Amino acid sequence: MDDYPLLNLFWTMLWFFLWIMWLFLLFKVIVDIFRSDDLGGWAKAGWLILALVLPYLGVLVYVIARGKSMGKRDLKEAQEREAAFKSYVREAAGTGHTGGGTPKSGGSVEDLAKLADLKDRGAITEEEFRQAKTKLLI
Repeated sequence: MDDYPLLNLFWTMLWFFLWIMWLFLLFKVIVDIFRSDDLGGWAKAGWLILALVLPYLGVLVYVIARGKSMGKRDLKEAQEREAAFKSYVREAAGTGHTGGGTPKSGGSVEDLAKLADLKDRGAITEEEFRQAKTKLLI
């Protein structure tokens, strides 16, 4: 280890880190190519060939040309996942039963949804949300 100076170690770590970052970006670009609805089959094939044959240049050109729409697709997918999760939670809460086997009242589901909305907007804290939720469910 005496023949490998500390500065060389830092340079090696920097280049390794940049290489790993580029790999993540390459996979993100490839996933985005296949996920994009506005590209046809030939355009997807072209971008994929460019990204795989000329990897550094292809990824750079793709991010420059389609980076803004890439972010919009990520945001849209995240919003769809969140909406689906909230829908699932509301559906599960509405069809669930209490410990005695009686169905839950419809009012508590709406109250829980209102509480979740207040928490999302920052009107109440996480602790206040838990306390109010506990009172509603009891």
